[in-house]
Amino acid sequence: MKKKLLSALLTTVMICPLILTGCSNADKEKADEVATLIDAIYVQERTDETDEQCKKAKAAWDELTDAQKELVEGENADPDYFGRDTGDVSRDDPRNQDEIGENEILVVSFGTSFNDSRADDIKGIEDALQEAYPDWSVRRAFTAQIIINHVQARDGECIDNMDQALERAVKNGVKNLVVQPTHLMHGAEYDELMESVETYRDRFETVKVAEPLLGEVGADATVINADKAAVAEAVTAEAVKDAGYDSLDAAAEDGTAFVFMGHGTSHTAKVSYSQMQTQMGELGYDNVFIGTVEGEPEETSCEAVIDAAAKAGYTKVILRPLMVVAGDHANNDMAGDEEDSWISMFQASGKFERVDAQISGLGAIDAVQQIYVAHTADAMKK
Repeated sequence: MKKKLLSALLTTVMICPLILTGCSNADKEKADEVATLIDAIYVQERTDETDEQCKKAKAAWDELTDAQKELVEGENADPDYFGRDTGDVSRDDPRNQDEIGENEILVVSFGTSFNDSRADDIKGIEDALQEAYPDWSVRRAFTAQIIINHVQARDGECIDNMDQALERAVKNGVKNLVVQPTHLMHGAEYDELMESVETYRDRFETVKVAEPLLGEVGADATVINADKAAVAEAVTAEAVKDAGYDSLDAAAEDGTAFVFMGHGTSHTAKVSYSQMQTQMGELGYDNVFIGTVEGEPEETSCEAVIDAAAKAGYTKVILRPLMVVAGDHANNDMAGDEEDSWISMFQASGKFERVDAQISGLGAIDAVQQIYVAHTADAMKK
């Protein structure tokens, strides 16, 4: 009798979620099928089947009812994959056109599936480069195939990966190629980019690679340069303005600290974040703190930054990305509703009266765009 009762209880526990949502086992099976299709394109390698897989996943999603869509759950799949509104895709330009000509500037980004951020940040940089160099054709490449697949499946926008973009340049008869990374630093993604470029170098008459945003890394945390100073000044000025203060000093007098959250990395280039903190100090920005999602280097972890801002006596905090694109990390890791997001952790610490977030990438700032324009000019002169 006890075994039968236990079996009945277990069965009830298993079917309760479906009862509560008004869905059947058949509904769950359909949702699981879509989750499997999403997981199949949530990969970093493009194959001959990728285009068809993207179409199939979206078509299957569109056939689900609203209730079935809420049941989609896989290794990487969830209802937000197709269902989250990230803005108007028509604002973007994939820059995958042919008829390039002999001179090309290939702007290489990690990428983002957030449509508005892609248009404001990545396209913003590309547009600035095209305006500065009208005799050159600006084209785009993303290094994250996972993101390329996501945008293609959800929105039908096709963005070249590195191999596709370089092959396109070869087929179009490009002679002079300048590669402008939008990466923040000489990190792992930059290293991978250089490996891809090297395999195509002999296919062009000249190939030049421009500096990432923060320029050379340097040996230790004390090394700063004009690029880091310019970025520090630009992002701080935008944050102060968006917060409604007349100056950074006025914000400090009001007890407000600004925390700029980067990604973080185990790569040796992680010292760049420490250098940015040094740079803030050199500029006299005592109420500005640098953090990272990954907590590498250690002093940039969320807990460490919370302690630093609190010990310095600030009672209000404004979070903002130290990232070129305000994508998934900015919207979720920084400003999300989950308890492990930065805004939630700052609030839960109980050390601050108020914590706010500004979701805006570096790429949307005109002064930052002009740093990339200058880096491209330097590469052309080499």
